[in-house]
Amino acid sequence: MKLISKLAHVLSTSLVCSTLLLSCDNAETVPLAATSPSSTSEQEDEAAAKLPPYQMVMVFPSGPVPKDLPDVQDAMNVYLKKKINTTIELRPIDFSVWLDKTNLMFLSNEKFDLLFTSSWLYLGQEIAKQQIIPLDDLLHQYGQGITNTLDPTYIENGRVKGSIYGVVTNKEFASTKGIVMRKDIVDKYNIDLSTIRKLEDFEPIWKTIQEKEPGMVPLQVKYDRSPLTVLNGYGKFDMLDSSGGPGVIDRASKELKVINLYETPAYLHDAKIMHNWYQAGYINKDGSTTRQDEFEAVKAGKAFAYSQSIKPGFDTQESRNTGFPMVTVELTKPYTTTGDTTSAMFAVPRTSQNPERAMMFLNLLYRDKYLLNLLDWGIEGKHYVKIADNVIDYPPGESAKTIGYNLNLPWIFGNQLNSYTWATDDPDLWEKYRIFNETADKSIALGFVFNPDKVKNEVIASGNVLLQYAGALNSGEFDPDLILPSFLKALKAAGGNKVIEEKQRQLDAWAASRKQK
Repeated sequence: MKLISKLAHVLSTSLVCSTLLLSCDNAETVPLAATSPSSTSEQEDEAAAKLPPYQMVMVFPSGPVPKDLPDVQDAMNVYLKKKINTTIELRPIDFSVWLDKTNLMFLSNEKFDLLFTSSWLYLGQEIAKQQIIPLDDLLHQYGQGITNTLDPTYIENGRVKGSIYGVVTNKEFASTKGIVMRKDIVDKYNIDLSTIRKLEDFEPIWKTIQEKEPGMVPLQVKYDRSPLTVLNGYGKFDMLDSSGGPGVIDRASKELKVINLYETPAYLHDAKIMHNWYQAGYINKDGSTTRQDEFEAVKAGKAFAYSQSIKPGFDTQESRNTGFPMVTVELTKPYTTTGDTTSAMFAVPRTSQNPERAMMFLNLLYRDKYLLNLLDWGIEGKHYVKIADNVIDYPPGESAKTIGYNLNLPWIFGNQLNSYTWATDDPDLWEKYRIFNETADKSIALGFVFNPDKVKNEVIASGNVLLQYAGALNSGEFDPDLILPSFLKALKAAGGNKVIEEKQRQLDAWAASRKQK
């Protein structure tokens, strides 16, 4: 009875979206897009400056809100008034309450103008619910900086049901999966990371941390992300869409065959590992319900490691996030899916009162280096200092832990290739991004975009089932042999099989159309 009671509590309190349970093009190759010009003609700027004033709201997910966000926003507004006679309210929303707050904004018809979205963060549901608008005409009229920057293939990746709904961030377009650890602790105990090849190989490391670092959790997880979600998301499978349905393609397969992720041996195998680790005390006890980003626990000295998607320069990025030197171990090889190429986008909500101005601002993030870096890193001299033309560092006496503006989300905004790199970054970082993209394995379904319209009720119902069970499975708190049968039964009752069948039908049609070209 105790198990049933505790499980009921977790199922009732888990608020994860189905797509986050798994976290968070039409070309055969995926080249890195070129950097766009940083300015347009004086005539364009003069025309934009004559526009009537407009107050814009930009909504995006984040960790803790930086205390100097108002200062950066003020600086942006001074600049934006001159450029497009616009002021902006930056509204970061904590990842843990993103679904609740954005849903409430849509339900109340709240006015806002730009919304972060992605293949793993509700894009399919936002389109199905008509919460965001098509962008084709706006891109043509006001998005020259975007279209001059992005490879046309990437622009097309935001197209669903014949229309473009999201503008892709220019960044890496592949991913690999692994574990991020505190390097100082790794060095302290002479842990040999070169011997790690698979998830099971971490167990002796967790045991060492548990025994020698009392009070420090070996592996920090959260209700919507753990090695189970990271490896069994785009690590081992192509998820095919962001709708929340269970249908996937096995990365190792050469067939365009849609299967139920949660019925695969790989998923059960890793779910059992997570449960064994939880029982051994290697995982934080609140993993089934906590919404705190894992790096925050490391930053506070309470955790040693967590799982994530990895890319070139990721060690340095997470070192800035945590304030400790970090090191990563990759458990998969780089892989490119349609979902990877659409993993960071901005959309225009239907409640925007001026979609044209929203697109003008978004366009600036691709061509205006000053504005992009102001948003990325804050005010020069206060939040960073330049040590070379495109290289920055913290001001004297400041660090990642003390700086007043540490949003650290360059992968979200605009043209990342225009973003400054840090003194600790690899000077060849952008070149390594290019190589990373070009050498990644390509999904056999690369370019396929699922349209959930015909099964949208089943998609929503399946998502609700996933929402109920996510924390219990991701954290390892419950034995998968006990709860997975109930989960699969509920998923089938919700219409999960119908979603899989519809994905297969559309995938077959997509493959046939490619053969005809």
